[in-house]
Amino acid sequence: MLHNSPSVIPALPRAMRIAVMVLPLCWSAVGWSATLPADLAWESNDTDPVYADPAARRGGTFHTFMTSFPLTLRLYGPDSNGGFAGYVRETNLPLLSTHPITGNPMPMLANQWAFGSDHKTLYFRLNPKARWSDGKPVTVDDFLFTLKMLRSKEINDPWYNNYYSTQITEVTKFDERTLAITSGSEKSRQDLLESLPFTPVPSHAIKLTTNWVKEYNWKVLPVSGPYQIGEVKKGKSITFRRVKDWWGDGERYFQHRFNPDRIDVKVLRDQNIAWQHFLRGELDTFGLVMPNWWHDKTRTAEFEKGYIERRWFYNQTPQSPMGLYLNTADPLLKDRNVRLGIQHALNLDKMLATLLRGDYQRLHSYGSGQDDFTNTEIRARPFDPKLARDYFAKAGFTQAGPNGILQNDKGQPLSLSITYTTAEHAQRLTLLREEAKKAGLSLELNLMDASAGFKSMLEKKHQSAWMAWSGGRYPAYWEFFHKVNANKPQTNNIMNIDDDAITTLVEQYDKEFDFAKKAALSRQIQQRLYELASFVPAYQVPYTREGAWRWIKLPKVPATPKSDLLYWPLDGGNSGYSYGGLLWIDEEAKAQTKAAIKAGQSFPAVTLTDTTYQQK
Repeated sequence: MLHNSPSVIPALPRAMRIAVMVLPLCWSAVGWSATLPADLAWESNDTDPVYADPAARRGGTFHTFMTSFPLTLRLYGPDSNGGFAGYVRETNLPLLSTHPITGNPMPMLANQWAFGSDHKTLYFRLNPKARWSDGKPVTVDDFLFTLKMLRSKEINDPWYNNYYSTQITEVTKFDERTLAITSGSEKSRQDLLESLPFTPVPSHAIKLTTNWVKEYNWKVLPVSGPYQIGEVKKGKSITFRRVKDWWGDGERYFQHRFNPDRIDVKVLRDQNIAWQHFLRGELDTFGLVMPNWWHDKTRTAEFEKGYIERRWFYNQTPQSPMGLYLNTADPLLKDRNVRLGIQHALNLDKMLATLLRGDYQRLHSYGSGQDDFTNTEIRARPFDPKLARDYFAKAGFTQAGPNGILQNDKGQPLSLSITYTTAEHAQRLTLLREEAKKAGLSLELNLMDASAGFKSMLEKKHQSAWMAWSGGRYPAYWEFFHKVNANKPQTNNIMNIDDDAITTLVEQYDKEFDFAKKAALSRQIQQRLYELASFVPAYQVPYTREGAWRWIKLPKVPATPKSDLLYWPLDGGNSGYSYGGLLWIDEEAKAQTKAAIKAGQSFPAVTLTDTTYQQK
């Protein structure tokens, strides 16, 4: 989740990994095209159910917020993977997405695809209507350039350099609309669909130079999706405008979606201040997943008089790995006994039962809700101060110092700094801090601005981080656990895991063709992570709750089973599913509501709970 959920960080997109291969010399960048295999069975999908509402109305401005201004508008390079990346990425479309109800492949830039007989290659035919926002057609050359760009040193992005040099091994051109993308190892069809249909950049609008990072830091490029960044007010707001005569308007799965003419994203660094803006009608929606917001904060006249409506929607989304990430390169945390002690020193069950009202569920492993890929036999270690002290003693922390905090024979106190970026989580962490004292552990809470905090994590300057990565249809492990990404900046291995056993499993996972065996490897990876004790699982939330002014409308079934959010105005492709853009603005209801407020009139209070997709 991204919108109004600053503790959740978007992972790099569609990151299933492939073995290293040398790039063949048959691709068409040299000026000629390959021959298309004659036995391809082309597939498409124009029969799955549509889920937007034909009653949706186009127009208006959707007002939302972010808690910090982004450090860049670039999709790649330093500082490009912050919270605002969730917006920027979804201004462009991939070749395919996944239908959020059926789970079938769903046309995006491509409207046909075929599987190669080598179990490595996917072939695509681009939709001839696909255009960049400046009117230029999307062509295969855009994909060839994207591969070149993401392999280049000019973008200063080790993750993309590595992935697109060792994971995606070839892009082949057959004509302006037909291409193939090849992985480095045999994969199942599900795996190929998950890993290969990447998102292109507009090759005609980008020039790679040695100063590319600086030159493109705030440059707005043409997009293939329905919204493009318009006005940028540094430190204050970013506004998206709908692309005029967008090429996708008539396509089956895009009809009646992406309805506002503008999306205004204002910077409001404090959630409580943002709440006041919301109650004044300056923001259209507000996330209410946090229990105190749902149960307590909504006891206002705006809700009671029916001006703002509450919605509780149960979904079936993969659950993000929310918890405490321990930097194992830190001198204190190199000792596994210390990490094990921390596992038993955090009273997460008390936090869930009291502050979180029992609304959330304890997370036991590294994420959940990914079917057989989730290791359901793992149980999170319970709060046990005595056992925690036993582990701390093994690490040399045996003496009681000031305030009962343990210290070693050198007088070093047992202290852990926690970096977090959501002010609303301070109360939760304060409870954990007070409970941890029972185990002789001192917790130092370090609240940072979202962009600065995530930058600190990527540069491995944190001791521990309280956060989550956004989840995908299937787990991705290479970027988070492989040792090649440890002990270097600008990678997602923020725990600095440098472990041969988990690296071997991750490499096997990425190469495995059989989906059942791949799921078994996933469970083994999660078991090894449990043994390393570098991740403390916190909680999961199998629903979303949001408030919205009564002029913001949704379909009768307000969302899909894979909707992370109810009021996400863009596509939703960061999650792997195209679920977003269903809302619209009812200008008549808006005028009616404002007139009622001025006249002191009210409407019936509205709380809607939708259990259409609730898992029993």
